[in-house]
Formats: sequence, C-alpha cells, structure tokens
Amino acid sequence: MCNWNIFRCRAKEADQNLILLNTYLDDVYAEVLNAHKQLHSERKLITAKAIKSRYFGEDEERMTLMKAFEYHNSNINKSLKWGTLKNYLSTEKYLKQYLRERLKTDDIYLIQLNYKFIADFENYIRTYRPRKARKTCSNNGAMKHLERLMKITNLALKMEWLEKDPFRNFKLRYNRNERDYLTERELGLIEGTSFMTIGLNRIKDVFLFSCYTGLSYIDIKELHLNQVLMGMDGNQMIHTKRAKTNESVKIPLLPMAKEILDKYREEMEPTGKLFPVYSNQKMNKNLKEISQACAIHKNITFHVARHTFATTVTLSNGVPIETVSKLLGHTKLSTTQIYAKVLQKKVGEDMQNLMDHYKAKEKQNSEAPKSYHN
Repeated sequence: MCNWNIFRCRAKEADQNLILLNTYLDDVYAEVLNAHKQLHSERKLITAKAIKSRYFGEDEERMTLMKAFEYHNSNINKSLKWGTLKNYLSTEKYLKQYLRERLKTDDIYLIQLNYKFIADFENYIRTYRPRKARKTCSNNGAMKHLERLMKITNLALKMEWLEKDPFRNFKLRYNRNERDYLTERELGLIEGTSFMTIGLNRIKDVFLFSCYTGLSYIDIKELHLNQVLMGMDGNQMIHTKRAKTNESVKIPLLPMAKEILDKYREEMEPTGKLFPVYSNQKMNKNLKEISQACAIHKNITFHVARHTFATTVTLSNGVPIETVSKLLGHTKLSTTQIYAKVLQKKVGEDMQNLMDHYKAKEKQNSEAPKSYHN
C-alpha cells in the first residue's frame, strides 16, 4: 500500500504504470458520474445499483438486438400466423450468423445499430452461401429480411429502448415483378387435358378450383363441407376466413368450381375436408409437369391460380374491382389494384367504352331539337 494515497484515492505517480493506472481510474470516475447524470436527467431513481447497471450497460436502456427479437417472437406470436413467425425466425438466424462470422460476437446493444450495420447485413444476406446448395437470396428476399429487422427496431422505438431510428437514412428497394396468370386459352388447355396418374389429375382439379374461387393453397387445404352454404339466390357459395388476414369471404361457386366440388363429394376425407390436398412443394413440382404437358411456357405455381381468378376470371369479364377485392379477402383496395395494372386489355376496353359513351352523348345532343328565341 506504499504506492497508494488513501486521501486522493489514487496511486502515487512513482512510475509510468502508476500514471496509467490513475488515468484509467479518472476515466472510470468520469463514466460513473455520467451514468449518474443520465439517470438524473431521465428522472429515474438513483441508487448505487442503478448507477452500476447503467455503467455496465445492464439496465433496460441497453436492450440487445437478440433480446428484442426474443421479446417480439414471444409476445407478438399470438397475432402472427406460423408462416409469418417462421420468417422472423429465419431473419433472426441470419442475424446470429452475421454477428458470429463478421462481428465475432453473439449479440450487440440496440444503440449500436446504425446505417453501416444495416448496409453490411444486407450485403451479408446477398452473398451468403449455405452448406446446402441453393440460390443466394434475391433482392426482394433481402429486402424482406431488412423489413423484418426494421419492424424490430420500430418496436424498440415504441418501447423506448432506442432513441434514434437506425433505418432513418436507409430505404428498402423492392423490384416490381410481373404477376404471372393464365389466359383464358391456357386455362382451357389445362381443363381439357387428362393425365394417366390419379395424383396429377387431383392436383389439376384443386388448382382449377382455386382458379375459379380465388382461394389460396392453405384456404383450400382447410376447407370443410360445412363451409359450403346455400345463398339467398339459391346458388351455392363458400363462406370461410382467409388464413393470412382472417378476413371473412363469401365466394359464389361458378359452374366450373361446382363441377369440381361435386366430383370429390363421394371420396371426401373422413375429416370432412373437401379435397385431397398434397404439400405445397409437391403441388408446385407437379404443376410444372402439368404446364409442360399443356405446352404452357410459364412458371406456374399454385399461387398463379389466385392471380388467374383476379385477372382472367373476374376483372377481364367486367367484375368491378371492389367486388374482386371482397372475393379475394384483401384488406386494402390497393392490393387488388396490382392485378388491374397487368390487364392492358382491360384498360383498352374501358377507354373504348368511355369513347363510345361520349360518341353516343354527342350524337344525342346533335339529334335533339333546337329552339331559337328572338
């Protein structure tokens, strides 16, 4: 203790090492005072434990990124469908790998998030090559991961774990992709083609049922007989809720859809489900085989059926977009308008109808008797 000054609480600066020790103690003292100042400015209870927690970054103001994800997934999961929650878990997995490989750590404080972190994470996603052979993440796939990270930081801002938005200077850049759908001719080709195997014929029928009802894969998979009701007009309709949005939809059965439904009534599963639906992966794989057999040169997935209902079956035949939006179970009309944009034929027809309207109006005005007053 001969080198320690008990009154100054500092070392006697007898050599360079003791000078460095005093410098370090001065820095620690300044940081402890700063922790006290922060707690005072935030009108929080000031105790030795509170100052210590702030100094070591262990208080609630120093929430970490992984803890924020954990909070989100454990508290918000009841309002999210499993498919959506699974996507958040995928983004969390990417972040953990990025932190370990690039930053050599398991976690970071939320206050460390900045533009550079987001840009570097984006580059990591785009260039990441997993052990299993598959394509690297597309632009829109990378943007989806960043969008989920943004939702976590927005939650942190609301919970007051963050003061500044790390995404304030970052803009998500999605590529707009044209939505594939079947034309009336292509729809007819699939309808008129029979296959040697029972499996392909079943997949064809379920796909066509989606084309004529607009129901998604999961909605058809969960469809039961008690959801097929008789409408006030005497026609059958499907009354269900969309799994994705929980929106109620009532879809009148078109003759083609009713024909497919009647075909499977006899072999209905004991569970009461209307159709024998395979896994989404198997459906999409076999739909490629069906499209090749029908000489349709498009990348057909099961979701193309929903696009076909929106475009070829409804909008192209003059069904108002507001009605189509209700049938599809969209929560926003702007979502349905995406389908309307791809129908250049429909735009041309609408403009031609407008021109015919003005011509008829002009003709009516020219034929109307004119009166002259002196």
